[in-house]
Amino acid sequence: MLKIIQGALDTDKLLKAYQEEACAKNFGAFCVFVGIVREEDNVQGLSFDIYEALLKTWFEKWHHKAKDLGVVLKMAHSLGDVLIGQSSFLCVLMGKNRKNALELYQDFIEDFKHNAPIWKYDLIHNKRIYAKERSHLLKGSGLLA
Repeated sequence: MLKIIQGALDTDKLLKAYQEEACAKNFGAFCVFVGIVREEDNVQGLSFDIYEALLKTWFEKWHHKAKDLGVVLKMAHSLGDVLIGQSSFLCVLMGKNRKNALELYQDFIEDFKHNAPIWKYDLIHNKRIYAKERSHLLKGSGLLA
């Protein structure tokens, strides 16, 4: 399941719901990653734009890969502004055992960082400034793709 949420994530609420689902399914593994906006330079926070249709397609590939391994994959990401100390990204991989969930964990997060169609901006003096130096080109995108 993929959730796109305006502003900062309420990680307590999301994790509670996901953990209840894991318990109801008698899962023994519950792997969590939370991205928190950190203080850096003059940044007040981050802001995100998302190409939702492409993100859904990207996520579906991972969802099916996880399902084939008996793992349930959940992800939530912020749209718009998220201030320092707030969360912008959450993923949960859960399953009967830890092996398959942990196998997917790092691969999913790294692929997200490099291939998810989400654009990051720094919030500096209440202005959005594209974070080009921390961005990655998307495969198959651009005028000459």
